[in-house]
Amino acid sequence: MNAADLRLAPALMATSADGVAMRTVALRLPPGTDLRPALLHYCESQAIEAACVLSAVGSLQDAAIRFAGRKNACHAEGKLEIVSLSGTLSRHGCHLHIAVADGRGRVSGGHLMEGCRVRTTAEIVLGVLPGVCFEREHDAMTGHRELQIRAL
Repeated sequence: MNAADLRLAPALMATSADGVAMRTVALRLPPGTDLRPALLHYCESQAIEAACVLSAVGSLQDAAIRFAGRKNACHAEGKLEIVSLSGTLSRHGCHLHIAVADGRGRVSGGHLMEGCRVRTTAEIVLGVLPGVCFEREHDAMTGHRELQIRAL
């Protein structure tokens, strides 16, 4: 297949028209905090329309991760290190992926689900995007609530 054979769907995109730079927010989540609901609650409480995860480190005592092609989360318990967290979020919802390593260095990753409880700390840096809104709407092609990007 060459580049001429690719058929790309129209891209959804929006940028800040006023030239305002991205704002960064640093969060520290204490032990026992459920990671996904805490991030959503923060976005809701701050009326954040669009953000992305810039950095994340910390540890979990429980993890609920949905692997590709599965309907339900898989659960892990024990001392787990967050080695990666990425995705988009807003007060309208989120799509986050996480990778965690166990005590032997084995890594598992997938969709971040409710039930990922912080063990010692979770240090998260978010980039808040001005002039942009991330919403989620049902997509007939995928059957999932997919990202809709709108200019504010």
